[in-house]
Amino acid sequence: MKIVSAADLAAAQETGMQKIRPDRPRIAVGLATCGIAVGGNRVYERLQEIIEKEKAEIILTKTGCIGYCKEEPLVNITIPDKPLVILHKVTEADAEEIVREVSNGKVPEKLALCRVPSWDHITGCNIEYGKGFTKIPLYAKVPFFAGQKKVVLRDAGLINPEDIDEYIAVGGYAAARKALTGMDSEAIIKEVETSGLRGRGGAGFPTGQKWRITRDAPGERKIIICNADEGDPGAYMNRNEMESDPHMLIEGMIIGAFAMGADTGLIYIRAEYPLAIQRLKLALAQAREYGLLGRDIFGTGFSFDIGIATGAGAFVCGESTALVASIEGRTGRPHPRPPRLTDIGGGLWGYPTDLNNVETWCNVPVIIMNGSGWYAKIGSKGNTGTKVFSLVGKVDRVGLVEVPLGTMLKTIVSDIGNGGANGKHVKAVQTGGPSGGCIPLRMFDTPVDFENLNKAGSIMGSGGIVVMDEETDMVDIARYFITFATGESCGKCVPCREGLKHALLILNRIMAGKGTKKDIETLALLSDTIAATSLCGLGQTAPNPVLTTLAYFREEYDTRVKP
Repeated sequence: MKIVSAADLAAAQETGMQKIRPDRPRIAVGLATCGIAVGGNRVYERLQEIIEKEKAEIILTKTGCIGYCKEEPLVNITIPDKPLVILHKVTEADAEEIVREVSNGKVPEKLALCRVPSWDHITGCNIEYGKGFTKIPLYAKVPFFAGQKKVVLRDAGLINPEDIDEYIAVGGYAAARKALTGMDSEAIIKEVETSGLRGRGGAGFPTGQKWRITRDAPGERKIIICNADEGDPGAYMNRNEMESDPHMLIEGMIIGAFAMGADTGLIYIRAEYPLAIQRLKLALAQAREYGLLGRDIFGTGFSFDIGIATGAGAFVCGESTALVASIEGRTGRPHPRPPRLTDIGGGLWGYPTDLNNVETWCNVPVIIMNGSGWYAKIGSKGNTGTKVFSLVGKVDRVGLVEVPLGTMLKTIVSDIGNGGANGKHVKAVQTGGPSGGCIPLRMFDTPVDFENLNKAGSIMGSGGIVVMDEETDMVDIARYFITFATGESCGKCVPCREGLKHALLILNRIMAGKGTKKDIETLALLSDTIAATSLCGLGQTAPNPVLTTLAYFREEYDTRVKP
């Protein structure tokens, strides 16, 4: 079918709603990478086997990850006129009981994590499930979810990421239709500017301003790119967003392309994300089938399509100019700017190009649908909206966390994450991946936003938060991240190529008990020099782990060295 009119979209929405709230029981197994890794596929196959054997009147489908990775495999149960119930830590051995209970209009309460009586969507779609199962905790009462605000992850783990109808059922592509049929380029860009949305890839550049620069650049052709080259150790926000809700990304890119006058879009994604690539390809095919990509979208005369380019996992290709070089088939190395991507001669194939990361694009549909004023009320001044973080390391509740910008570190780590794993005390966190800094416990009152993290010597990055407990050796942590950065340096500029190598030699000497106080002084000076003189963001931020551990955990260096 082709979706052109509002009636077409409403018909698809009704079809999708019948899938989300069918007239018979539905079981949806969480099959994002985290669920599959702990046996979700086996749970699905066993449920399928029993349903077929018993000829049970049950719909079996899949969903993505709702974010509570520690509790995987997660399974959603929908029984007509009853609340949606999320089961956790489900195994193959539980499948028979689940099918039996669901066939009788019940759920196995011993496996229940929470119930969701109404699915109140930010996009305005309010799905009422009904009443019942009152002994099972409400979704909002589960500590992991209680402190979160879902904007980007609003549908993750609740809809089938491989079914466009389910995305449309919860308001999908309504924002794209609103933008393309009821707004012009200026109105869209103004709305994004007024929302205060900043790039979620780490730099925090105002998104609307970047869109305006691209649109106004000379030349008739413009290109947009999604940076899905997520490479920070412990970071998997973008992977889950693509695996659990790929149409959200596509819709954001359609709106952006229309606003900037682009006819071509590309998603640059690392090959190590096979499931995300698979689901993106399927979603793109579905969008083309529905006329949401291709020629004359919504009958407006606007034509636009999206392709996929895979990278080989080079960390430096997250840098914009290196990313473009990689797509063009050249070695992924940064070049000095100007020209910038938005300039003629600086972008992909020489055309002015806009580059935003996955999460930035995913924010666009809700801004257009709900308005910039609504969005700007979330977060803090200058840091509006929410941010998705991967909360990993030595923390009790591992998972994806979405909170308003400005939320304090202690809220994320202690309230949502429940502190250290196995009863250990938290010592520090590192934000921003290998280029971020290590922030000590005494600074956990720090609001998580672009400026305050920079003041603490760290960065937002793409959103990784690695928790370290009392047993963590901070000198070894610094060495680990410098080892990573040394291996990922493209080698183009001397400060990064040689400076990181020598920093690693000094750290190895200190770790071996052969360092001196002079080595510590040299390490500090060298780190400052690398940060000040490197060509691109990799080298400029790579010394952060060293600089922050020297600032906040100097005693751990001093006790290792000779006078």
